[in-house]
Amino acid sequence: MDTGLLTTNNVWMMLCTALVFFMHLGFSFLEIGLTRQKNTINILFKNLFIICIGLLLYCLVGFNLMYPGDFNGFLGFAGFGLDAPLKDGALDLAYNEGYTYWTDFLFQGMFAATAATIVSGAVAERIKINSFMIFAIIYVGLVYPIAGSWKWGGGFLDEMGFYDFAGSTLVHSVGGWAALIAIWLLGSRIGKFDENGKPKVIPGHNMPLATGGVLVLWLGWFGFNGGSVLSADPALTSLTLVTTCLAAAAGGVAAFMFSQFLYKNLDLTMFLNGVLAGLVGITAGADQMGPTDSILIGIIAGILVVLAVALVDKLRLDDPVGAVAVHLVCGIWGTLAVGIFGAMASVDQFLIQLTGVAAIGAFCVITSFIILIVIKKTIGLRVTKEEEIEGLDEHEHGMSAYPDYRMNDN
Repeated sequence: MDTGLLTTNNVWMMLCTALVFFMHLGFSFLEIGLTRQKNTINILFKNLFIICIGLLLYCLVGFNLMYPGDFNGFLGFAGFGLDAPLKDGALDLAYNEGYTYWTDFLFQGMFAATAATIVSGAVAERIKINSFMIFAIIYVGLVYPIAGSWKWGGGFLDEMGFYDFAGSTLVHSVGGWAALIAIWLLGSRIGKFDENGKPKVIPGHNMPLATGGVLVLWLGWFGFNGGSVLSADPALTSLTLVTTCLAAAAGGVAAFMFSQFLYKNLDLTMFLNGVLAGLVGITAGADQMGPTDSILIGIIAGILVVLAVALVDKLRLDDPVGAVAVHLVCGIWGTLAVGIFGAMASVDQFLIQLTGVAAIGAFCVITSFIILIVIKKTIGLRVTKEEEIEGLDEHEHGMSAYPDYRMNDN
């Protein structure tokens, strides 16, 4: 093939890889901004652990679980470690017309850690750090790549015609389902609900950081969706970036307006989660939608996230950052939207999308429940009451994020 074109495509893919890596800073800022300062070190530690262990696991087992070659459509494994295709002793540049083998691994590896990062925010402020790390190792190392193989690795969902461009289901819902099971098994933070079960607001300690985190995530989504074109094709990449941005903007506006209609206040946290809802919602079909379609998908995602946050509270579940509402609910919506809007819209496609959502959902619920219940029954999931009240930074890490400034945020 044209080596100049390969170089252009490969450089674009590496740039997108860097942007997806940058999203981990956005997740970190968002999570610490929406939680209390006494747990800042704990959240930062978890996020750094996730990206480090995620890359290592994806190298050793995950990549070849997700892309096993010819397999039975449900489970395959191409062997431990990475084995790049060689030709005459050099890297075979015909591996893919869009990028090299090494670029493929690194780009996909950045996605792998995201599923556990979604769970990190939902379980913030009350999970044992060792328990979380064990869960993340198993979930990122085994569950995520197996689920991904069903579509992106050429498995049974791919053969069925299921479509998920950049991972509304395969990344976001995979994390969202685990987050839902985790917060159910963990229970709510002390003080989240009163004696009558009415939810109480536990404000985050740094809204500027949370806002910066969302803007970083929005920027990172240029790589998340733009790189999923898997080449620098000018028509597809530009369309994908336009639909991604429009859905994000529409989601944010819809969320804050709908929230104002319901609660009579301009809630910044709803605005922020609305932007993320639009981004998650467009991710499954960003390359299949026109501008108007993407705006409608974003608007619906923005409304759904407000309703989902209220539903989570009504069920007496505690999700400090709204991860279930954003990543699970809007991930499902975005996946189904492929069958409703855009170039692939049809009743048959909608039913295929629904089947894929159900299959991935069942797999993730069962596996995450087994992993978490075993951890809960053995070493335990939740910190003690004293540790939770005084903060995980001091008890789990022996340090403070703000040693010169301490306010009473119990």
